[in-house]
Amino acid sequence: MFAFLFTNGPKPSDASQPRARMVKEQLRARGIRDERLLAAMAKVPREAFVAAEDRAAAYGDFPLPIGARQTISQPFMVATMLEVLELRSEDRVLEVGTGTGYEAAVLGELTAEVWTVERHAELADKAREILAQLGYANVHVVHGDGSRGVPEHAPFNKILVAAAAPKVPEALVQQLADGGRLAVPVGSRDEQQLQLVRKAGDQITVTSHELCRFVPLIGEAGWQA
Repeated sequence: MFAFLFTNGPKPSDASQPRARMVKEQLRARGIRDERLLAAMAKVPREAFVAAEDRAAAYGDFPLPIGARQTISQPFMVATMLEVLELRSEDRVLEVGTGTGYEAAVLGELTAEVWTVERHAELADKAREILAQLGYANVHVVHGDGSRGVPEHAPFNKILVAAAAPKVPEALVQQLADGGRLAVPVGSRDEQQLQLVRKAGDQITVTSHELCRFVPLIGEAGWQA
């Protein structure tokens, strides 16, 4: 069980300097230019989303374990995926792969409404607890198969998949609004490439971006467990 003292949104802490250094050295210096995104990642307390023994390393340039054989992604990878989506304050967003909720919190800072799906019940429960204590009322956590999306709440302006798929899940493409964007790592279980899917009417275009490595997307439209 995670327990925190944060209420009504993130507050300053002794992690503010490591957080600012992360933004400067890991994000801005490596080409992340979206100022709203940089400000959001300078605000969200990443240390709140990891276990107590890992908090000192929360702003390191690497992923960290969060339980259930899952990880919280490297900050630069989080920023890269969010930047390609070109997030707007009015967007409704679907995230697949909540983990403990860090990326969902950043999305909550940047957009109007976030639906995030996590297949591990214990992680979904942790995410709900942390996000509630941090005051993210616009983020809704669902326990289920994220590869199927949440069609009952579609369409979404942006969709982010924080797990590796063997191919772009068609169910998620169908849940994109006209003009929407979907970012998903596609490839083998061992190595993937970030794919950006754009939807304009009946036309779907896909472009390739950074090489990456994520835990596999397990589900109906992903890998088998």
